[in-house]
Amino acid sequence: MRLGVLDVGSNTVHLLVVDAHRGGHPTPMSSTKAVLRLAEQIDPGGHMTDEGAQSLVDTVVDFKKVAETSGCEQVMAFATSAVRDAVNSDDVLDRVRDASGVKVRVLSGVDESRLTSLAVRRWYGWSAGRILALDIGGGSLEMSNGVDEEPDLALSLPLGAGRITREWLPEDPPDRAAIDELRGWLDAELKAPAKKLRKTGKPNLAVGSSKTFRTLARLTGAAPSSAGPRVKRTLTQDGLRQLIAFISRMTTADRAELEGVSVARAPQIVAGALVAEAAMRALSVDTLDICPWALREGVILRRLDAEPAETFISTP
Repeated sequence: MRLGVLDVGSNTVHLLVVDAHRGGHPTPMSSTKAVLRLAEQIDPGGHMTDEGAQSLVDTVVDFKKVAETSGCEQVMAFATSAVRDAVNSDDVLDRVRDASGVKVRVLSGVDESRLTSLAVRRWYGWSAGRILALDIGGGSLEMSNGVDEEPDLALSLPLGAGRITREWLPEDPPDRAAIDELRGWLDAELKAPAKKLRKTGKPNLAVGSSKTFRTLARLTGAAPSSAGPRVKRTLTQDGLRQLIAFISRMTTADRAELEGVSVARAPQIVAGALVAEAAMRALSVDTLDICPWALREGVILRRLDAEPAETFISTP
């Protein structure tokens, strides 16, 4: 079947069209993005502004048309941190549904972590053993640890790259003292969650997923996306430290000129690197494998799991 996955994130709205069937590998057919920066459209009272809500409505209407012309049998739409944090999220999503016919499900942070863990597990398989998975979004950091498709522990913390940039690193380039203070604060915030994750068991494999980790890996020497998803990519603590020392002295405009860094991600890649570094330090992880699958693939796989299973046992 052909499915459309509509991901309403803190920075972008992303429509991924895939061909997929139960037991098979989802094949991406097209990808359409719009940079809305919804997290920046939350007013001091916690409400999404009318401007932000209308931009979301217009984008979903347009993307619904893309999905229809692409032959999608179903559009699965979900929203993460920015919409989840808005106190008027129900009203905003009612507007979206009334205008487009698309019902957007708001995922909890823990569900984000669980679905990402599912995608990572399916990518690496059972032979990987216990997997520790990290994912940095615009608004939150997801972490999980487990040996099964349902992790033993799934956590979500408000430590996304966009959120940290707005709250800690508003200057361009970032203030050195602010970076030092942020490092200490991140260490304190991650101490207790990291302890909980470590108690569930020592991982056989540590994995980073999402665009932030892919970008950081590329900036530290990993293969470009053009090399394909099955090329092994890794990110090390040493590489991260060197990268942070380099990019934290650059302006956003200069970072956007680096290979592998998009204009939309350039403002928050320093914060993303600092969160990644702190998480790896707290969890005593020296190296992360970079997984090409993340939350969107987890949503697809969970949907396919709900399809009726074929019966392989015949009766005489």
